[in-house]
Amino acid sequence: MQSANCKARSLCCLAMILWLTMPLVAQDKPTGAIKIDKEKKTVTLACKIAPRKLPNLNEVYPIEVIASLAAPKGQKAHETVVTFDAKPSDIHQAVESLGLKPGKPAKGEGAEAAGPEVKIFIEVPGAGGLAKRLPIEKVLVDRKTGKTMPNLKWTFTGSIIKQPDPAKPDKVYGADATGTLIAIFPVTDETVFQTNLTMKDEPLIKLDTNTKVLPEIGTDVSLVIQVP
Repeated sequence: MQSANCKARSLCCLAMILWLTMPLVAQDKPTGAIKIDKEKKTVTLACKIAPRKLPNLNEVYPIEVIASLAAPKGQKAHETVVTFDAKPSDIHQAVESLGLKPGKPAKGEGAEAAGPEVKIFIEVPGAGGLAKRLPIEKVLVDRKTGKTMPNLKWTFTGSIIKQPDPAKPDKVYGADATGTLIAIFPVTDETVFQTNLTMKDEPLIKLDTNTKVLPEIGTDVSLVIQVP
């Protein structure tokens, strides 16, 4: 009887050890559309080039976000460069696994994003089947002049936590609700990354996608977040 109890306790301990170590092992493996490379300190997200006009809208709106869930889930799907199919909170966790802690997102006039800086790139199909990596600013052009966007500071702000229904205690990661991953202007604090631009810049900077460097709508591309 004592031997059986010892064996049972040993099996329980082994199961507990395996359970505790599973997340640590899985962090280096692809998680759906998200890949973490701890050596290169990158998080790579599978995306598609987004349509610039949605069927339910009459006009093409300026680009205000880099990455969003596709319509109808993504609230900014009509103003994005790429769409993806993953939870923004999972991408947040992936970046944290590389050692960064989020700051604070900005929203509205006078607010400025705070947090550690990251670099953001897009990988598009290149010659010989090799991916071509571009700084994300290179895929943005001024609507009037056609000039590419100057270098920006991209900040890991993390999203606010919101309570969708005031009558219920349930809270959600705001970016999961909006589907916004990377915002150019602080029009929302329900996003994971923001730039150093403020709402004062928004009326002056009207952006579109750079079709000279981006492939066709619907093409598979990758978004790469580089941690310092």
